[in-house]
Amino acid sequence: MKMSKLFLPTLFEEPHEAELISHKLMLRAGLIRRLASGVYSYLPLGYRVLTKVSRIVEEEMDAIGGQQLLLPALHPKELWEETGRWQAYGPDMFKLSDRRNRDFGLGPTHEEIITDLVRSEVRSYRQLPLLLYQIQTKFRDEIRPRFGLMRAREFQMKDGYSFDADQERADKTYELVYQAYGKIFSRCGLSFRAVEAESGLIGGSASHEFMVPAEAGEDLMALCSSCDYAANLERAECGEPSDKHQRGELSELSLVDTPGMKRVDEVSRFLNVKPEQLVKTLIYKAGDEVVAALILGHQELNESKLARTIGRAEPELADPETISSVTGAPAGFAGPIGLTGIKIIADNSIKGQFNLVTGGNKADAHYIGANYDRDFQVDVWADIKVVQENDSCPRCPEQLEIHRGIEVGHVFKLGTKYSQAMGAVFVDEDGQEKPFIMDTFGIGVSRIIGAVIETSHDENGIIWPMAIAPYQVIVVPINVHDEEQWDLSLKIYQMLQAEGIEVLLDDRDERPGRKFTDSELIGIPIRIVIGNKTKKTGQIEISIRRTGEKRFVPLEDLSSEIKGLVAVFRNQVS
Repeated sequence: MKMSKLFLPTLFEEPHEAELISHKLMLRAGLIRRLASGVYSYLPLGYRVLTKVSRIVEEEMDAIGGQQLLLPALHPKELWEETGRWQAYGPDMFKLSDRRNRDFGLGPTHEEIITDLVRSEVRSYRQLPLLLYQIQTKFRDEIRPRFGLMRAREFQMKDGYSFDADQERADKTYELVYQAYGKIFSRCGLSFRAVEAESGLIGGSASHEFMVPAEAGEDLMALCSSCDYAANLERAECGEPSDKHQRGELSELSLVDTPGMKRVDEVSRFLNVKPEQLVKTLIYKAGDEVVAALILGHQELNESKLARTIGRAEPELADPETISSVTGAPAGFAGPIGLTGIKIIADNSIKGQFNLVTGGNKADAHYIGANYDRDFQVDVWADIKVVQENDSCPRCPEQLEIHRGIEVGHVFKLGTKYSQAMGAVFVDEDGQEKPFIMDTFGIGVSRIIGAVIETSHDENGIIWPMAIAPYQVIVVPINVHDEEQWDLSLKIYQMLQAEGIEVLLDDRDERPGRKFTDSELIGIPIRIVIGNKTKKTGQIEISIRRTGEKRFVPLEDLSSEIKGLVAVFRNQVS
């Protein structure tokens, strides 16, 4: 492609709408343009990258027996009602009605649709296992679309679904896809960690996220500094605390006035104690049950862990009326002392603490000198807090580190969640009807582009991995009006094209500085420069975008040199 013909509207100024460097560079390098909040058009270079990422996904999924199909984006309400997710998805799902007032949703994911298809067509265990996938536009009405392709309302996603006859075979399929995902991300030039994760609205018994470590990432993950434990912060567990607190003399329990002071920072300042000496008592409703959850003042409650401890669906903070009825106090003054009639669940970190401050179950009052084994009883000890830096690893004696990351993939063990709800069954070897064992697998195809740029750029622009670069080589004649330079540049351009190399020719009548700036901004991995030095020395200058290294080779060796570089860099991870 000649750059004079390429639709490439690059920008010199940083776009005000962008926050992350990846978003800025995608706009500046002419990869995308914004149509509406969270909705983007892919320009030619951006679409070439998207296509290459998609091709890698297809190759690795096909290699493990996946079969690609394409499902509708428009989903009838009735299918989602079969699983109860029409209401559960809430405002995140775009919903609309046709001219006959029939309700539809724009698909954020396709579990119901694929299950409906398979229950209609697959009858026997002989048709299993089945691994189906698609690459398609998904829609989610994000409350705050931001960061370009990282959190968009319309995005490209690969979603896959497996159907197996039993859990053992389903686990094998899960492992196959898990390994294939690792190959996909490595081929796209990403360093990543697979971490344990919550299953959220997708559901199922277990899941893993594939996270790209990046300071700009929205997600947090807990990583052990010693063993291989890794988990999303929502899922991360904490080891039992070692009892480092040697108890001194226990203080007497006293009720003191704390007028109008509900927040931890207010109470700790007023009583001149550290936040970690306070116990927060949070009243939750889980269905018809009301429970009290206790954590230390500097901690945050993990509602997913609390839900697993209770054995119920996601609990909700109780309303002020409920708090008042069970504690006898307004919100902000609840405490475990004298609390009766509800289950008290305490985080393990409270063990070994002493002389604590708790709510007084009375307006404008707190207890000081509170001790759990003397002044209040705990019904259930559990890990219910959000893990923090330096907390104990649940698998070894070492400590956890908290890192930011970008989620690029997620795999779920669904079990029979959807097949049972939708009556999707097959006949097994014994002639018995059984529900399919299902798993689901997602990759943010468009998000991969943002993650690659976020982790592979410099002050001059994007540094593409060879495997997904829009073009592999750019040929830059310094002066297009110099006949000798131009003829040689055109000869090299045509020679590389004939060798199957994806090459750009910068045939624009621009200053050399502008040409070099643009080539670095758009991140082409290899640059060939043809100038006066070429005529004098007979050597062709090759510049490597990632390292800045320059090589000089004679024309007769250029083709083999470029092919070698393309092959080497295609297999490298950034």
